[in-house]
Amino acid sequence: MRDRSEPGQTELLMKSRSAVVPMSIAVASGVALWVAASMMSGRREAWDSSAYWALAYPFAIVVSALLGYFYRERSWRWPLVLFVGQFVAMVVRDSELGGLWPLGLVMFAILSLPAVLAARLAARLGRRSADELH
Repeated sequence: MRDRSEPGQTELLMKSRSAVVPMSIAVASGVALWVAASMMSGRREAWDSSAYWALAYPFAIVVSALLGYFYRERSWRWPLVLFVGQFVAMVVRDSELGGLWPLGLVMFAILSLPAVLAARLAARLGRRSADELH
């Protein structure tokens, strides 16, 4: 007989599926923001344009906060996934990985820090709101 404190297969499957939606939103948002900023500016890499810094980057932080608010468990991962999506979009759009890809990953990690903070704060706010309703 199974101990009730241990999650069964159904519970584990539900937890893993619960991450599919926010992960998909984060990846799709990251890719879309990178491609849109790149296309708007005509630049090969989106972060070389003012459109990225004025529109795409702030919007990435807002998306991260919204994901953190609605998907509170380990909210720090949504911004990381979003910026990995941007990295993948950059590599695919450039049709090459290039020799500076480690530096690019470091840059995306640094860029994700304000978004991680926003997601964590939004998750805390979401928990507080949920507690007040109960």
